[in-house]
Amino acid sequence: MNTYKFYIRSLYLSCVTILMLGFSSCQIDEVLDPNGPSLQAIINNASRSDLQLVVTGAESLLRKQLNFYYFSTGIIGREVYLFTSADPRYTGELLGRAESVLDNAGFYGTRPYSGRYITIRNTNILIQAVTNNAQKLSLTTEEINGYNAFAHAIQAYELHLALNMQYQNGIRVDVADPDHLGPFLNYDQSLAAIQSLLTTAATELSNAGSTFPFKLSSGFTGFDTPATFRLFVKALAARISIYQGDKAAAATNLGESFLDVAGDLYAGPYRPYSTSSGDQSNEIYRTPNQSEAFLAHPSYVNDIEPGDDRISKVLARDTLKLDDLSSTYDCVVYPSLSSPISLIRNEELILIRVEARIGSNNTGAVEDLNVIRNAHGLPNYSGGTDDASLVDELLKQRRYSLYAEGHRWVDMRRYGRLSQLPIDRPGDDVWQELPRPVTEVQ
Repeated sequence: MNTYKFYIRSLYLSCVTILMLGFSSCQIDEVLDPNGPSLQAIINNASRSDLQLVVTGAESLLRKQLNFYYFSTGIIGREVYLFTSADPRYTGELLGRAESVLDNAGFYGTRPYSGRYITIRNTNILIQAVTNNAQKLSLTTEEINGYNAFAHAIQAYELHLALNMQYQNGIRVDVADPDHLGPFLNYDQSLAAIQSLLTTAATELSNAGSTFPFKLSSGFTGFDTPATFRLFVKALAARISIYQGDKAAAATNLGESFLDVAGDLYAGPYRPYSTSSGDQSNEIYRTPNQSEAFLAHPSYVNDIEPGDDRISKVLARDTLKLDDLSSTYDCVVYPSLSSPISLIRNEELILIRVEARIGSNNTGAVEDLNVIRNAHGLPNYSGGTDDASLVDELLKQRRYSLYAEGHRWVDMRRYGRLSQLPIDRPGDDVWQELPRPVTEVQ
């Protein structure tokens, strides 16, 4: 039984409509008959309200099992610790303690992986429902393009998170038919397929008119029309281009994104959270200075430049020790149960442009680095302007600007620098990838 079938075919979406304020509640309910009337009614006899429910559900599912993604990538990337008496694997297996190895049935890999594919299943339902009901609902070509573009963009986003975890294991991209899944693609093929989805979405958005036939949550405020949502799609395409090592494509995509060197560094779409009844709170958040703690890796504080205001992403606390590890700082990147989590934001786009410029426009790269440095209280960059020196500075700025946002492990891996990550205890390992989930082993 593969992950996609195992987690998806026993589920259907039950969501309330979008509220006037905030994000709607949305939950996944277990059902006995995965092919029962509720799902089939949406696929084969959907109303416009039903299509709205599926869009709303897809947005909500972007948050499903996401905390495990950030925990796993952050711990392996030596950004954070998670100290909890409930499970020793956070300080054992994920850090490669002693003889520990990663478990292909471990929740730290299976849960964030399955969460991504549940979202993808939801968007495939949307595509099916739009296709099957377009004539009955008198959907225009522009409206169809809007629905499909949203689905393809969300699929690309979730697939790239799955690939970040799996790396050279590769992922399945073609999962539209749970009974006839496509093959696993290798890393490069997976990136190409994700980029293709984004290209398709961008084209569809260019032919989707001026408004969507559905509403998005507050997380997409400013990105809730075909034209502005396309800015998000091209921003994500720039990220994927950098992963592919294609700097020219990254620069082109950035030119069509929402990059703004004079703008708010946190501008961009995000996943909203709240403590409202029926909604979802931020599951990464931990109350500071407790024994159950989301902690900063000591190296974050030890290595930061004097005067860097990104020290505010951690908070001094009583020393906490567990399994021969210790920290005196909590990670407070997500300081409350209502803290949003960005999908992609302007600060990353500026740093992507730095990376795209290194090797062809190093002067421009330095100028962009200074935008980031100055924004965080640091003086202009004064180091070498050769490619190697600028890459070092780029990775340092990405480390601090994108701290605990799921990037450090990926960045060090793609530059072949995993061996430079700190080893906390003799014999610890820095893993290259999470194992393919046991439910995908055939």
